[in-house]
Amino acid sequence: MSHRSKEVPPPLPAPLGVPVADSHTHLDMQSGTVEEGLAKAAAVGVTTVVQVGCDIKGSRWAAETAAAYENVHAAVALHPNEAPRIVHGDGGGTSQPPGAGGGRSRQGAREAGGDAALDDALSEIDRLAALEQVLAVGETGLDFFRTGPEGVAAQEASFRAHIEIAKRHGKALVIHDRDAHADVLRVLAEEGAPDRTVFHCYSGDADMARICADAGYFMSFAGNVTFKNAQPLRDALAVAPQELVLVETDAPFLTPAPYRGRPNAPYLVPVTVRAMAAVRGIEEDAMAEAIAANTARAFGY
Repeated sequence: MSHRSKEVPPPLPAPLGVPVADSHTHLDMQSGTVEEGLAKAAAVGVTTVVQVGCDIKGSRWAAETAAAYENVHAAVALHPNEAPRIVHGDGGGTSQPPGAGGGRSRQGAREAGGDAALDDALSEIDRLAALEQVLAVGETGLDFFRTGPEGVAAQEASFRAHIEIAKRHGKALVIHDRDAHADVLRVLAEEGAPDRTVFHCYSGDADMARICADAGYFMSFAGNVTFKNAQPLRDALAVAPQELVLVETDAPFLTPAPYRGRPNAPYLVPVTVRAMAAVRGIEEDAMAEAIAANTARAFGY
């Protein structure tokens, strides 16, 4: 595939017979306007999206966009890789009005090894999490792929603070877990997970899926479940309870096969839904019905 063809958006797939939600997307990182993205998605049966923030600027944008569009819901957080950047002084754009947000999350971060800049950033996430259009706190969690040992303390402090914020505001918790399965599960157990916890871009195997199922955690599958080398993800999907399965794009990333490497967007959800139905051996409409019901329950809309 040429460099030029990689920049060409994939074609619209055939519409789903049952509308579903994209449980995790980044509209602010995609080409075109929000209106265009939502229209293309709706044309193929993707009628709701959860717009996810990864830093202060992105979380504010998510909240503003969700307030402006009825079919957009917001999730707000500091991405796990953002917390070490803030602590080490290169997070950028995180200064908040004095006293913004709740004190308990700031104190928790400080006790767990945070600093004043991280405390301030968490205060702004706390403030945004209280907004009606913000249905979730995330994506938060742990990422040991891009952050080395020197960033672990800041990541874990931030993760624990986000859990507390989600529980206090009665919002869902959206987990980013990369190369950190055991530690993510440990922190959730130690802190006590919110009633509604979603593993975004589920990356564990079938054994972890059983652990998540026992805890009642939702598992959201992205386009990488279609990749040739992703048999462990398909094995996990096969054993995950039907009532705990969601779908997402994580767009513009993780474009499903056969379009891997090209720009992703919510309108490509049907490609992944059809692949998921095939893995589970059920009809496409049955898969979509379960996903639609599960996403509404997970995010409380």
